[in-house]
Amino acid sequence: MNIGKSTKKEIQFLITVITGFLLILSYLPVFAQQSDSIVPIKKDPEVLLRKINIKSVTKHGFNFWQDDFTGHWAGIDFGFNTFVNTDYTGYDTEFMKSNLFRSNSLYINLIQQSIGLQANRNTIGLVTGLGVQFKGYRLDRNTTFERQPNGRIVPVVLTYNDNQRSKLSLIYLTLPLLAEFQVPVKHYNDRFYFSGGLFMGYRVSAQTKVIYRVDKKEKLKIPDSFSTPKLKYGVMVRAGYRWINLFATYDFQPFFKEGLGPQLTPLTFGFTILGF
Repeated sequence: MNIGKSTKKEIQFLITVITGFLLILSYLPVFAQQSDSIVPIKKDPEVLLRKINIKSVTKHGFNFWQDDFTGHWAGIDFGFNTFVNTDYTGYDTEFMKSNLFRSNSLYINLIQQSIGLQANRNTIGLVTGLGVQFKGYRLDRNTTFERQPNGRIVPVVLTYNDNQRSKLSLIYLTLPLLAEFQVPVKHYNDRFYFSGGLFMGYRVSAQTKVIYRVDKKEKLKIPDSFSTPKLKYGVMVRAGYRWINLFATYDFQPFFKEGLGPQLTPLTFGFTILGF
């Protein structure tokens, strides 16, 4: 069978088109594989992840805060001392009535231990530590007191001059145990906090001091226990936000031992001067 020149050209063109189409189909999987596959990076994974410590940010979940719980105890506090629930039965005068603004406490809280109670957050925890309380009561300038041999506290009227001053000073070691709750505000470093719990105090020393003048300025100091308990305990609350930090303590024990003095319940409230 004779095939014309034009027919041969058409057949050759058709074969060329079919061949090209088959070649394109054969390369399509390669193109698809290249577009969908992940090209590995030939670098040491340890170098890439050197700055990421997975254990530090995960603990049964992701730790959004990435910090340990830190409470609010360490620092320097200043407070005002007063008495509540007073009962002077058996006494003629309220000789322990003190000047509120001149009856102060200075707390130096040097040791703090914070214990977080959450796995993935750091906003709830326990706070304990150790501090020293310097506590003073400015009494009426014409009155002080003393302890009789039977332990009973009795007032003493001062007759030196009109410029005399009378004060009772005590030093305690203070140990708190507080539950603290923190609420982040705007940024998690700025937090409102509230804590409350118990505290215990151990009396280190106590003394009365009378300052008077005869020919020159004199100081009369009398150290004694003054029938105050060696150990005291009570409740403490603390709250604050940024540079505003307040606290208050309320003793569960009377200031003097039962039956040896007037019934007085110590109350102290104040603010933090400096936080550590």
